[in-house]
Amino acid sequence: MKTSPSPPGAQRTDRSTVKIGALVPLTRPGWVEAGRHLLAGLELAVREVNDAGGIVGRPLELVVRDTAADPQRAAAAVDELARLGVAALAGEYHSVVARAAAARADALGLPFLCSSAVLDALTEQPTEWVARLAPAQSHGWQIYADFLLSAGHSRIAVAAQPSVYWASGARILRDYLAPRGGTVIELDMRALAPTAVCEELVDHRATALLLLVGHPEPAVSIVKSVRRDQRLAEIMIGAPAGQPEFAEWATLLGDDSAAVPFLRYLPERLSPLGVRVETALRERLAEAPSFVAFEGYDTIAVLADVLRSHGTDRPRTAESWARVAVEGTRGQIQFSRTPGISVWQWAWAPIQVVDRDPAEPDRFRILHAG
Repeated sequence: MKTSPSPPGAQRTDRSTVKIGALVPLTRPGWVEAGRHLLAGLELAVREVNDAGGIVGRPLELVVRDTAADPQRAAAAVDELARLGVAALAGEYHSVVARAAAARADALGLPFLCSSAVLDALTEQPTEWVARLAPAQSHGWQIYADFLLSAGHSRIAVAAQPSVYWASGARILRDYLAPRGGTVIELDMRALAPTAVCEELVDHRATALLLLVGHPEPAVSIVKSVRRDQRLAEIMIGAPAGQPEFAEWATLLGDDSAAVPFLRYLPERLSPLGVRVETALRERLAEAPSFVAFEGYDTIAVLADVLRSHGTDRPRTAESWARVAVEGTRGQIQFSRTPGISVWQWAWAPIQVVDRDPAEPDRFRILHAG
C-alpha cells in the first residue's frame, strides 16, 4: 500500500504511552449527549486495556478533541493529533464531520477507526486508512424502510433539513420504497414552521412522518405540533437517525417521546462481555448506556488488539484491518470490503428498530430486527 510521510513533529512524542486521538462532539451544536456516551465507552475501554497491562507494557492514552459537529474543526484536530504522534484516530458521531476527518486522515496516512458515523461515502475514493464499526446508512435505513412497509405505511413524509446526511437518507428511502409501492413526500424545513408541517401532512394524506432534522430543534417542536393536531392522531412519527435513543429526548417531550421508532445498533440479548460492559457504562454515565457508548468501547477494543498484534506503526495498523477478529460487546468484529462502501466495514453490527414504550417511556420495545 502507498504510505504517506509522517507529518512534521510526528516523532516528537512521549514514548512511554501509546496515544489514540479521539474525535467527539462535546459542545453545541454537536449532539452533546451522544458525544458523552461515545466518550464514556472509549474511556472505559482504555481503562480496561491499561488495567490488563496496556499495549505490550505501555499505557494507552486517549487524547480527546471536541469537534462540536464542525467539519473544519475536526479536520484541524486530525492535523494536530497527527503532529502529536497518535498511533490512530477513533470516534466521531456526526457523519458530515466524520467525512471531513476521514478525508484528512487518508491524506496524512493516519489510521482512523470511525465509531458511529454511517454515511456510505465516508471518503470520496476507496481508502486503506479508514475502517468503520457503525452500519452504513444504506444498510440500516433499508431495514427501517422494511419496517415502515411491514407496518402498513406507503405514504411517508420526511421533514428534512439541508445536509449531505439527510439528503442521503431521503434518497435511500425513496429508492428503496418506490419499487415496493411506497411514496416519499419531502417537506423542506427551511421553508416550513413546525406548525405548517401539520397542514402538509393532511394535504398529502401521509400516514408516517420521519424526522430528518436536528436535535433538539426543530425535532422537538415538530413532534409537539403533530401530537397536538387531532387530525393527525393516527400518524406515525419516526426518527431513523436515533434522536429518541437519549434521555434528553424523553426529558424534553415527556409522554410525546414514546412510540417514535428509531434505529439502534444492539443485539436482542447482550453477550456476557456486553452485559459486563453495560454495567460498567451505566455506573460511569449514571444512566442506561446507549448503543453509541458500546460503539466507543468496541472501537478501543479493536484498536488495542491491532496495536498489540502489529505494533504502533501507522501503515502496519492500516494494513491489518483485513485481519481483525475481535470479540466486541455486540458480536464478533471483522472488516471487509463491501460494495459501494469506500472504507473497511464491519458488515454488519446488529440492527433493531425500537421505540419508547408509551406505558413506560424509559423502556424500549423492539419492533423489527435486521
